[in-house]
Amino acid sequence: MTLLNDTIAQPVGFFIAGFTDLPYEISFWGFLAVIYCLTILSNGLIMIIIWLEESLHTPKYYAVFHMAVIDASCTVIPKAIDTFLLNHKFIKYEICMCSLFFVHFFVGMQSFSLVLLAYDRLIAICFPLHQHTINTPTRMFLIVIILWVIMGVLVTIPVILIGNLSYCNSVVVKSYFCDHGPLIYLACNDYSLNAEMGNLYVMVVILGPLCFIIFTYMCIFRALTKLSSSDSQKAFKTCTSHLILVGIYYTPLLLTYFTVMAGYSISTNARILNSSLSVSIPPMLNPIIYTLKTEEIMEKIRKHYLRRKLTPSYK
Repeated sequence: MTLLNDTIAQPVGFFIAGFTDLPYEISFWGFLAVIYCLTILSNGLIMIIIWLEESLHTPKYYAVFHMAVIDASCTVIPKAIDTFLLNHKFIKYEICMCSLFFVHFFVGMQSFSLVLLAYDRLIAICFPLHQHTINTPTRMFLIVIILWVIMGVLVTIPVILIGNLSYCNSVVVKSYFCDHGPLIYLACNDYSLNAEMGNLYVMVVILGPLCFIIFTYMCIFRALTKLSSSDSQKAFKTCTSHLILVGIYYTPLLLTYFTVMAGYSISTNARILNSSLSVSIPPMLNPIIYTLKTEEIMEKIRKHYLRRKLTPSYK
């Protein structure tokens, strides 16, 4: 422990506890390592295709590219693999704070990425005649910058506030990374402000974006009722992949959140399983769903594949 200002007991570091007597724990982290490799490959493919094809340099695919960057940048799984497969369970205080920042930043940006896609569908379906003037590449870029700034501020404040906490007893974090909730509950002084910031994070990152997405689809469904049956089905087909992504991302998070809000306790193992799968499975599935559901991207992939196959090789 290090005393700061003679009042705050700051630890040298923390021990990441992980699961409690979970059978085949090593196999689980090995499974997540495979998931992460597939995530990098699939998102990397999407980024390369969008980068190379000028026809895909549109607001919609800027949003898809942004989602792929965020999914590939999520740091929680690599750190968990290093912690448990390589048995580096002790983490220094400063590194813990950095890990907390980047994990919560990129997990939050995954939610904002779904908001970007919902915004794009809203403009495309509800304002088709003005789509190219309302939703320009420059405007999409500015929206992305604003979201990054909001998320940066939202995550930076809780990290700074943790510096006001004293750790007099345990420094064992009952999670699989430096998680904000389990971390502040270890403090032996008042952490009510930290808890309020955690609730604000949930409101802004989960409930706020979800409410916006629901609102956009209420507007979209209303607009679809004014179209013919064939046009309505065609327009709705462009939304199905996004709706699948929304369901995959928010369902496990909401189940955990409302279970806790209802006063039910969740075991450490169940919480870690739910949280780790929630942040690892969607980033792998997002590009696969968008690739299989989007004919335009599939066409570009086939185009590059055939071009490479038909190009003669000279030795």
